Amino acid sequence: MFDAIASRYDLLNHLLSGGVDRRWRRRAIRALELRGSECVLDVCTGTADLAIAATTASPPARRVIGVDFAREMLRLGRAKVRRTGLDGSISLVRGDATRLPLADRSVDAATIAFGIRNVERPEAACRELWRVLVPNGRIAILEFAEPAAPVLRTVYLAYFRHVLPWIGRVVSGHGAAYGYLPASVGTFARPGEFVTLLRQSGFVEVAAVPLTFGIVYLYTARKGDGPPDDSLMPEGKPAAILPVTR
Repeated sequence: MFDAIASRYDLLNHLLSGGVDRRWRRRAIRALELRGSECVLDVCTGTADLAIAATTASPPARRVIGVDFAREMLRLGRAKVRRTGLDGSISLVRGDATRLPLADRSVDAATIAFGIRNVERPEAACRELWRVLVPNGRIAILEFAEPAAPVLRTVYLAYFRHVLPWIGRVVSGHGAAYGYLPASVGTFARPGEFVTLLRQSGFVEVAAVPLTFGIVYLYTARKGDGPPDDSLMPEGKPAAILPVTR
């Protein structure tokens, strides 16, 4: 499904959000408090928008590794990275969020933008983020939510369930993909539940910040000293380990 909509993915992201998605990504990168020397991991990188935002921030990440399972998304992302002249700073790798192809304690910070709800086992992905982060490494995760205010919630859900899928279908030519979006948001963990999951995954100083009237949440946290809850440990180990030049 993601490969099928890849060619229209960026256009629809900007169109359906009214361009606010760029602001959300910049906010997430600011939350990492980069100093210019970090290696950042961007999971579910898609076409690399957040990876590019990290390397063009002020100060920028020194290096970004983007991981995604969708081959066509990565192909378009690599082309975008080359066009922006950032191919020396950004590496895009095909991989599984629940079995990241990175060594333990190999990255300084990690991000996910609108991808954690698409992971079959989000608890395994969060545990993997904890594993690959250095001690005290920071995370910033953006994800959709349903607003709490009754009137806004009614208007938002009407747009999300009816207008958005229609626009997505017309522009992308793929009917199921943009029907999937509101369905996946509706079944994903609520903000309080996801905060609990992050804490169980070994993170501390967890915060959930509502953006744009609560239609998006920015989750931030720091890798704690204690190990994650053993019951959340993903099965198996990464199939391949990428060396990371720090």
